[in-house]
Amino acid sequence: MNEIIWLVIGVVTLSVIAGLLQPSKKKKRRSSNTRIKRITKKPLNTGFNRASSTCRSDEVILTLPLDKMTGAEFERLLTLYFRDNGYAVKEVGVGGKDGGVDLVITDKRGEKTAVQAKCYADHNKVQVMTVRELVGAKRNHNCILSLIVTTSDLTGPARKEADQFKVDYWHGGLVDSKLRSWGKWTPSSKKVKVEPIKKEQVSSKTVSNIKCSCGAAMVRRKNKAGAEFWGCSSYPTCRKTKAI
Repeated sequence: MNEIIWLVIGVVTLSVIAGLLQPSKKKKRRSSNTRIKRITKKPLNTGFNRASSTCRSDEVILTLPLDKMTGAEFERLLTLYFRDNGYAVKEVGVGGKDGGVDLVITDKRGEKTAVQAKCYADHNKVQVMTVRELVGAKRNHNCILSLIVTTSDLTGPARKEADQFKVDYWHGGLVDSKLRSWGKWTPSSKKVKVEPIKKEQVSSKTVSNIKCSCGAAMVRRKNKAGAEFWGCSSYPTCRKTKAI
């Protein structure tokens, strides 16, 4: 009889201890889960610093000539151009890791085009390998069409490859024409403005009856020393003088 009583007491004691231990395990699990959730909620910094040395602000890019842009700035200019022309644009080539595609543009019908941008000097033309990379890479972005936009041109073999695989391309002259007709790209020529020389207004009192060899009347003038002389009234077109 005593053995049965002690057995019952032992079972009750074990159940109580087990009940006390279970909530602590749940708390630990909950705390670990909340930590995981907090970590996963932190956003990844995948943005591109447009103020970096490789890509200046949009305002500056819209004033730069094509030969003064970096590759990233040329891509950004095309992004602004396509967006204004009704395309949804995804910049997939930011930072140089493009895998053959710089932009994915989607028209209003939902048709996607893979764009490869090449900001080259005139003597540096797009090679065949670039065309092949674009043809292969467009499938990774579910694009039907493909387009190469370059500030220079394609080599002969690259053109043949593009025509064979139906890759559209814009060469430098066409790119310049499209961007200028857009209206927002206004590259500064940085030419120094030469102000016209204002002609001296001659008083009727200083005009003489003496005629210059050019046919204009001579007028009374003074040099830096204060000495007077006759000068042509059409100065600075005519610089002839006569002594008084």
